[in-house]
This record gives sequence, structure tokens and C-alpha cells, in this order.
Amino acid sequence: SSPDSSPSRLSLPSRSAAPNVDDTMLSLTVAGKAHAMAEKPIDPTQHLVSFNPKYEQLWAPILGPSHPYVKDGLALGLRNHKLGFVDNASIEPFAFDEQYNTFYKFGYAADPSENSCVGDVEGFKKNEGISVYNIPQHEQKKRKLEKKKEMLEENEAAGDHQVDEAELQNPATDTWLVKNRKSPWSGKKDLLQEELTEEQKKYAEEHAKKAEKDAAGRGGKGEAHVDKSTFHGKEEKDYQGRSWVAPPKDAKANNDHCFIPKRLVHTWSGHTKGVSAIRFFPKHGHLILSASMDTKVKIWDVFNSGKCMRTYMGHAKAVRDIWFSNDGTKFLSAGYDKNIKYWDTETGQVISTFSSGKVPYVVRLNPDEDKQNVLLAGMSDKKIVQWDMNTGQITQEYDQHLGAVNTITFVDNNRRFVTSSDDKSLRVWEYGIPVVIKYISEPHMHSMPSISLHPNSNWLACQSLDNQILIYGTRERFQLNKKKRFAGHVVAGYACQVNFSPDGRFVMSGDGEGRCWFWDWKSCKVFRTLRCHQGVCIGCEWHPLEQSKVATCGWDGLIKYWYVRTDL
Repeated sequence: SSPDSSPSRLSLPSRSAAPNVDDTMLSLTVAGKAHAMAEKPIDPTQHLVSFNPKYEQLWAPILGPSHPYVKDGLALGLRNHKLGFVDNASIEPFAFDEQYNTFYKFGYAADPSENSCVGDVEGFKKNEGISVYNIPQHEQKKRKLEKKKEMLEENEAAGDHQVDEAELQNPATDTWLVKNRKSPWSGKKDLLQEELTEEQKKYAEEHAKKAEKDAAGRGGKGEAHVDKSTFHGKEEKDYQGRSWVAPPKDAKANNDHCFIPKRLVHTWSGHTKGVSAIRFFPKHGHLILSASMDTKVKIWDVFNSGKCMRTYMGHAKAVRDIWFSNDGTKFLSAGYDKNIKYWDTETGQVISTFSSGKVPYVVRLNPDEDKQNVLLAGMSDKKIVQWDMNTGQITQEYDQHLGAVNTITFVDNNRRFVTSSDDKSLRVWEYGIPVVIKYISEPHMHSMPSISLHPNSNWLACQSLDNQILIYGTRERFQLNKKKRFAGHVVAGYACQVNFSPDGRFVMSGDGEGRCWFWDWKSCKVFRTLRCHQGVCIGCEWHPLEQSKVATCGWDGLIKYWYVRTDL
């Protein structure tokens, strides 16, 4: 009633403008259409299906001859065989074979999809549904009796005519086969050995000769390769008739004091691949021998021309190790072709070849003068094999290591030798007795691919792959000298050679970065390093007479000669 109050509102009844619809009839109509669509086969010409069809609808045959996609009541998309549609059935191989063989024997088989038979129904009823694998017991006995009756009739027919006794005793005749039908060889005639023709005999002889030649050429089990050698010098003998191998008469040691080299004197280049080992000529050092991964061994002049004197080609693969005899007139070479060759240094002829069928990693001759015919080789099959080179026979095998043998070092006046292996152990052997007298293996030890004997024969320097050189005594106990340890270089993964100076004052070794390291023996301190090679410096040798000269070799294929002048 106040002027500030809102006006009153009128409430009118709601009214719908939509017509009334019978929901019951609508739902029945929709359901009927859906049911009709669900039962109706799908038209293959339409590209859109507005409902989820059942499996039966998707694969139902389209009836009616007027339809373009119909042939024999099957849509073209359903045909997977030239005769129509073939449905896969899961059946065991044994059951399939049984029904397959039964059908071809009796003319009927069981239908796996239904409990019925396919084929000759009358035969199925007559045989009571038996298959080839379940013949009744009485049927088996009946067949055995029929078979026995047939055999008796055949024997009677054979007895009607006179049988030759010789044919009856000869297994190669039909008469013997008929008489001995139960023999496991029944029905088979033994082929008698006929004499070889002249052509076959000739071929067999040639094959035997070739096999014998191959076996002799490869020493039993190694790879065969032609042995040859080339001399590169001016003449093999001088005007006095001396061989090029003979040492110079004036070659002698200048003094007993060794000096560390400083500068490069000479570089020998001739190998096409890395050099794996170098050895100076024993006692004089006027020649240096080198083994390379290019399968060749070369010998170089040190004192005069500095050129390659001879190349030895006898290995099919890379050469692993070389070793001179005491007088230097002969040397050994070991290659990855599983052969060990014994060469004449002067003429380049191969005296003999040895092989055990495994790769030799190290070769050594017994240092005693009266045992220069004894060869020891550390093999890849964990053995040290000993040959007598005069007879070519294996006289001993030292088989205790658990890995490939890397080094052999004679100690104690050559009565014993020390070996190292990939099994990270050292073993000491009595020469000629395959029993380990000392076994050195510690948890902290690494593999030692190079060992060198000190000039006083009391110590062994062992190149350990944990980047240090360890010293072991050669006395009875072979103890580790914990006070002497040489480190600083990087050799992990490389079998870099370790060596001593002739006076024993210095230890030297190559490393994986191409340097050569020198340590003082007493203080164990690094004395000097030389940058020698591009890549790995794998070997180093001190000259036996000229105490200030050192040779190094590397995987760059070069051999370098270093020295320091001592006459200033």
C-alpha cells in the first residue's frame, strides 16, 4: 500500500505449444526399426554403417542372383578359396594324420566339426568306425595269420625246384634273401667291393700326396704359406768372404756406465703396419730384428748403412713375437697363423715349422748352450708347449694356467722359468717338470703381459696393466718387493715391453701414448720421458754394447734409434 513497495504479480497457468505424442508407440516403432536393421544383411555397396553390426551380419552370404557382388551365394570378400569359403578348424596333428590316412585306406573319415562321418558311410558302418591307428586285436591276429600263410606258400613254391647250396649260403643272392626273410637286412643286397679303376687309383694317389704335402707345409695344424726371403743389401759377403751377419771385430763396450738418450739418431721405416717387437743381435747389436703386423719380419743394419738388409716372409697373418738364438745365426718367429718358424738369419731359409693348432703368444729358446734345440712357446690355449727342434716332437706340456700365456722368463741359471698369463697370476716351473713350484696370485693383481730380468738376475720387472711396474725377487720365495714400484705411465690395455739398461741403473718402458719412460732403479723416480711415436710405443730395447743408445718401436710402423753423446 506504500508508494515504495513493488506491484503485485499475477500467477497464470502454464501451457505447452507442442502437440501431444504417444511415447509408447514411438518407442515400439524405433525398436522395430532397430530390430529390422539388426536382422538385415549389410549392403556391400554402402560406405557408412549407422549401427554396430553383429559378426553374423558381417559374414553372412548375400542372397539373390540379381546382386552384382553375388556368386554362388557368397560375397567376393568372403572367398578365400577357389571353391568358396574355407573355415579354419583347430585340430591336433595326430588326429589329422589319423583321419587323413583312414580316409585314403577305408574311404571315410570323422568330421571334426560335427559328430558325423564324411565319405563312405556304408563302409563306416561295416568297419564299425575303426581307423588305421585303432585296429582291433582280433583283426591284427587275423592279418598276422594271413601273412604267415603267404610266407609258407612261397617257401613251398621255392622248395619245388632244386636250390643251389652256394646260392643259399651267399647273402648277395635272392635265394638267401627269400630264405632269411626275417633278417633285418631282408630286401637289401650287400654291395661287394669292386676293384678301383686306373683313373680312380691315380686320383687317390694324387689326393694322398697333396694331403701329405699340406700337412708337412703347415707343420701339422697351422695355416700354410709360402716361405720366401729377399736380400736388400749390396752383397751377402764382403771382399774377405765374411757374411753380412758377422759382427764387426772392433765392436766392444765403451764403458760400463749407461746414460739416458736425448735425441733421435735414425728412423727405420719399411713396415706397412704396426711393429709388434724388436730384438738386437745378441752381444753385439750391429743388427736389429723387427716383427710386424704386416706378416713380415725384417732385419736392419745398425752400425753402417742403417738400411734394411733382409725381409723374411713366411707367415700368413701378423707376427706376434721373435727371438734370437744365442749366437744370432738363427731366430724364431711366432705368428697369428698358428705357426712357429725357425729361420736361418743369413740365408733366410726356414729350417723348420712347428704348430700345435693354437696361436703362440710368446716363443723362447732355452738359454743354455747345450739346449739351444729346445723351444718353449706360450699358447692361447693356456699351455706352455716344449718342442725338441731336432726331432720336431713335442716333449713336454706345462698345463696349469687358466688363461692365455703371455711371457716366459728363465731364472736361476736357467733351471727354472716364470710365466705370466691372462689369468692374472705368475707361476714358477722347474724346467722339464710340468708341476708348478710357486703360484703367485693376489686379488689386487692384474695381468702382466711383459716381464724382464734384471742384469744381476736377482729381480724381475713385471709390467702390470694397472699402470705400474712391479718387482719380484728371483730367490726361493719369489716375493714382491714392496719398496720398488715404478709408475706414471699409461699402459692399461697394451702389452708394452719393459726393459733394463745393461748396467741395471735404469728401468724403461713404452706406454699407450707413444712415450718412452725412464726410471732410476734405486730411487724409483721418473728420470726422463721421450716422445717417440704417434700412437702406442709397444717395444723398447737398450743396445747391448753402446750404453747410451736405445731403440723403440710403435704401432705407427716405425723403429727409432735414440742416443746421447757421452764424449763431450
